[in-house]
Amino acid sequence: MTLPAAQVPSPVRTFAQRFSATRRGARLARRLAAHQLDAWGVPYGSAASDSVALLVAELAANAVLHGRVPGRDFALRLRYDAGTGVIRIEISDTHPGLPVRLCPPGDADGGRGLLLVEAVAARWGVRERLGPGKTVFAEVEMEGAGAGSR
Repeated sequence: MTLPAAQVPSPVRTFAQRFSATRRGARLARRLAAHQLDAWGVPYGSAASDSVALLVAELAANAVLHGRVPGRDFALRLRYDAGTGVIRIEISDTHPGLPVRLCPPGDADGGRGLLLVEAVAARWGVRERLGPGKTVFAEVEMEGAGAGSR
């Protein structure tokens, strides 16, 4: 009788932090996300790290500009499953309004953020959260499952 080989569970790492709903808070969220990925073995400057930094920057900026409720913070949560190679970004704010994807005129200064998220993320969406507000999430897939795990 042969026993099945023991399966080693793939490591799933998480990081969560609250930030002030300011431009400085959004910038810090982006920097800490890149730092955390590097600590998890996804190096600075890699395609995955750059994609996550861009997505965190855009979603955090949206939370600050459009999801801000005076006196309330926004939250960043990262989840990295080294077995599947998926990095999930979640930004939660306390504003009840849903994000709107716009198609602004070519000469407009803004309004393309969610188009950018859609282009970079493998998947993205919005869900209600416990308490007031919403969570906007985006997922990035690493090149090859398990890449970058330590």
